[in-house]
Amino acid sequence: MQTMAVIKKDMDFNRGLSSLIEVLKNIAVSQYRSLEHKFGGFDKFMQAVESYFEFIDFAQVQHPFLTPTNKTQAIVMVTSDSGLLGGLNMQVASRALTEMENNPGQLVVVGERGKMYARESGLPFTAYPGINDEQRLLQAFQLRDYLFKNALGGKFGLLKVVYPHPVSFTLQRVESVTFFPFLPDFLSAKQKSTPKSRLMQNVIFESKLSDIVEYLVYLWMGQRLYDIFGLSRLSEFAARYVHLEDSLRRLKEMDKKLKLQYFRVRHEIIDQSMRELFSARLLYNA
Repeated sequence: MQTMAVIKKDMDFNRGLSSLIEVLKNIAVSQYRSLEHKFGGFDKFMQAVESYFEFIDFAQVQHPFLTPTNKTQAIVMVTSDSGLLGGLNMQVASRALTEMENNPGQLVVVGERGKMYARESGLPFTAYPGINDEQRLLQAFQLRDYLFKNALGGKFGLLKVVYPHPVSFTLQRVESVTFFPFLPDFLSAKQKSTPKSRLMQNVIFESKLSDIVEYLVYLWMGQRLYDIFGLSRLSEFAARYVHLEDSLRRLKEMDKKLKLQYFRVRHEIIDQSMRELFSARLLYNA
């Protein structure tokens, strides 16, 4: 059985660790709220880009982004550089690697944690640094340019991005978004709701429809990756808070057990001292 000094030392350590976890929790909440307030700055731009697609009848457009002939797949795995996320990075990696098993192709990894899982899988991959809040737009455009160039070059025809999505502050879900073939939700809904007779009506196109679609997809990809990077960071902060909260709960449970153990040992020492004192008194009286 541990001595009182050892138990007291463990209790002091837990108390200090609990204070540190509380600080880390507050930091995670602050980072989450700060980034959350920055969202929506490019909503009007995205709406403008998406609105141009309303005038195009995609049945008349031939482009590999819309109907890829190359069935080779590229998977982008978006992870973090740090831990304390309660297995969120592992879930993203597992989903991405499963996609690769179903349709082998090219793997692109964002973040140090993703690189670690990719190395363990033995698959070749192209690596990009983890998301930096200050450089997020530039990083999104760099990845967009790489994917765009390789897709046009025929290295792959299908493209998916796997990332953690913050459903709420306490719940994160791994999602897989299809980029190619290009048919996002907003596009499919508008194409279904708008009669083909109204598409391209009274519209003069100075460029080829395929070139227009290609440029619009280029703009859309950059903004979509930028948003995904931001959502991934929100998930990271939220998952870290949840993980720290769970760690703090376990630490408090451990501290309760240590306190019970401390008082048990203390009472045993007191009882033993009283018995020794009583025995010594009996011997003295005899």
